[in-house]
Amino acid sequence: MISANRLTKAYGDFLAIEDLSFDIEGNTVVGFLGANGAGKSTTMRILACYLPPTSGSARVAGFDCFTQSMQVRQALGYLPESVPLYTDMRVEEYLRYMAQLKDVPARQRTLAIDRVLETCRIAPRRRKAISTLSKGFRQRVGLAATLIHDPKVLILDEPTVGLDPVEIRETRQMIRGLAEQHTVLLSTHILPEVQQICGRVIIIRGGRILANAAIDELVREQSNQFVDVTASAPSTDALVDAMRGIAGVDAVDAADDDVPNEPRCRLRIAADHDARSAISGTLVERGWSCLALEPSRETLEDIYVRLTETEKVV
Repeated sequence: MISANRLTKAYGDFLAIEDLSFDIEGNTVVGFLGANGAGKSTTMRILACYLPPTSGSARVAGFDCFTQSMQVRQALGYLPESVPLYTDMRVEEYLRYMAQLKDVPARQRTLAIDRVLETCRIAPRRRKAISTLSKGFRQRVGLAATLIHDPKVLILDEPTVGLDPVEIRETRQMIRGLAEQHTVLLSTHILPEVQQICGRVIIIRGGRILANAAIDELVREQSNQFVDVTASAPSTDALVDAMRGIAGVDAVDAADDDVPNEPRCRLRIAADHDARSAISGTLVERGWSCLALEPSRETLEDIYVRLTETEKVV
């Protein structure tokens, strides 16, 4: 449904994005992640035909974003971070206007308006002036306008920014429901949100792709695994030295939260390796009691921070 091939956008000597290539299949939600200035908005604006690239190509719903931009606009719904609304209009009035702009046939407009009002859960406010609505409900009106022509593809830029916890939860539920009939590219900085909504992520830094994978696959292949060890060793330094000699242990660091007489350290374990038996055996050999072994893995947020803080592009 969405395809980018070596997209590049330059502003003079500055490359906002460079050689971005990815494909997104239908009826799914893909998280588009990156720090401010990473190139997310530039990419989304190119896909939405708001901005031409310097080089490369892109297709949405099978149409070329540059030679078939009108067909792309008909197949696409784009919700920018700052939702453009005519606040002096009533909700239904605004949606009817947007339906007309997006060439929804006149005989279908009322049904289209009713559909998006129900989907976005704003039917009780259809006759309210937009200026009287909360930020959360304004966001829903913007989403309703994005859906009014029933596009195949949705590009949503920070759809939950500035919302309260209840509004965020309801917006997430709506987006999950939209994936049943639409392809959704979702930009957000909220990593727990990505794990709840998305099946796949694309992470960019400095205008280049760092990772492009299903979330489960990314966590399995990119996450470090750890074991926190607490033992009756004579000192933290002694415990750290003993743990460094164990097969499969890549690194050992003293814990910052030691308690008296309970030295503690954290071991980073090689991928697909279970070192707990070897750890226990080492403690027994030294005559130390094992007080705790606590395995853990990096979360998507940990992986994101680690990837975006390094220069290596994968």
